[in-house]
Amino acid sequence: MHLNFLGKCGSDKKNCPTLYATDRRSFVVQGWRTDRPETIEIPHALLGFVGEEGFIATAMTDTGRGSFILSGRPITDSGTLEQLTMEDFETAIEVPRAERIYFGGISRR
Repeated sequence: MHLNFLGKCGSDKKNCPTLYATDRRSFVVQGWRTDRPETIEIPHALLGFVGEEGFIATAMTDTGRGSFILSGRPITDSGTLEQLTMEDFETAIEVPRAERIYFGGISRR
């Protein structure tokens, strides 16, 4: 899987939560480990790097402390892991990417 870097934030270290677009119409999200391998925690601000790529199409739970918990497919293949630089307390998951849909309507002022 080829990764396209979109952005990172959340700590003052070089290896912090990071967002990538993939060549499989998905995202790889690098974040803080939780007690489940398919679940990570990321800062709210990381979502700002999604930009024109669509949106992350997975459920997110707001922790109430400036971060979200989200789930996806754990990244385990060596080719993808070699593209990431992670701290011991971080891991990465792949999540679906969905297109933004404009449902129309006319703006009336």
